[in-house]
Amino acid sequence: MSELAAGTRPPEPDFSVITTEELLVYREAENRFRASSAARAILGQPHPDASIEWREIALPGRDLPVRVYRPARNRTGLPLVVHVHGGGFVGTAAQCDWTNSHLTARLPAVVVSVEHRLLAPDSPLANAADDGWDVLRHVMRQAAEFGVDPGRVAVFGESCGALISALTAVRAREAGLELKAQVLVNPVADVTETMFDYPSIAEYAYSPSRALPLLQLFQRLAVPPGADAGAVSPLSTEDLSGLAPALVVVPTQDAVADHGRRYAERLREAGTSVRLTEYPGAKHAFLTLPGVEPQAEAAQAEIFAFLRAALAE
Repeated sequence: MSELAAGTRPPEPDFSVITTEELLVYREAENRFRASSAARAILGQPHPDASIEWREIALPGRDLPVRVYRPARNRTGLPLVVHVHGGGFVGTAAQCDWTNSHLTARLPAVVVSVEHRLLAPDSPLANAADDGWDVLRHVMRQAAEFGVDPGRVAVFGESCGALISALTAVRAREAGLELKAQVLVNPVADVTETMFDYPSIAEYAYSPSRALPLLQLFQRLAVPPGADAGAVSPLSTEDLSGLAPALVVVPTQDAVADHGRRYAERLREAGTSVRLTEYPGAKHAFLTLPGVEPQAEAAQAEIFAFLRAALAE
C-alpha cells in the first residue's frame, strides 16, 4: 500500500484476509486522515470556545497520550468526563473533536480522551481496558492539576470505547470510586464465543457496511488464544448492580445494536438506573459523523443534557 497524504482517506481493506503488516499500514493512513483538516467535513468542526491539546501522562509502566478539552475561559473545579474513542484496532481521540469540544464548552467540563493502545496481535483488549481505567484513576488523583472536581466524574465511550467505558464503570464500583454517569454509544458489549449470536449481527452483517469481517477481526485481536474473553465483555459481568447511571445510545442500523439493547436490559434487571435511546435508521459510529449522519446532532444534544443533569453541583 503506498503512502497517502494526510487529507486522503485510504480504501477500506478486506478485513477477512488482512495481514498484520497491512493492518498497521492501513491504521496509520486512516488515523492520519481522521486527524486531518480534510476530515472535518465528515467529522465536524470543533466548538470555537474550546481549547484542545495533546498531553502525555505517566501511567504504571508506560506513558500514554490523552487529548484534553477545556472551555476557552479556563476554570477550575469543573466536572470531569473521561472519554474513549471507537475503532478498536484503528482510531484516534482526534476523530471525536466535534462532540468532545462541544461538551467541554457547553457543560462546561474538562474532557480527557484516552489515546489507548490499539488492538494488535501483540496488544489485546485487556491493554486498552487498563488504559481507560488507569487514565481515570490518574486524573482523579491529579484533580487539582487538571482543574477538575473529583466528586463529579463521568465516563463516555463509543463502540469499542463504550466497552472500555463500561468496564471502567465496573472497576470504579469495585474500587469504591463514585462515578456520576456512564454514556455508552453503539457499544460492543460481548467478545466471547456468543459475540455473533444476536439478531442484529445477522441482519446488518454486510449492509449498510461490511460489519461482520471487521467484527471477526476485532474479536481475534481482542482475545487471543488463552485470554479470558469474559473479563473484557461487559455482558459477562455477573453483578451489574450499584453502577453509575447509564445512558445507552443505540443506532438501529448497526450490527451490534443488540449488544447495547441487551446490556441496557441487564443493567435494568440489576437495579442500575439506565436510559436506552434508539435512533432509527442511524448507523454504527453515527455520533462521530455529523457531516453525513443527520441524527448525530440530536444524539449529542441528548448526551449533553444527560451529563449536565448528572454532573450538576
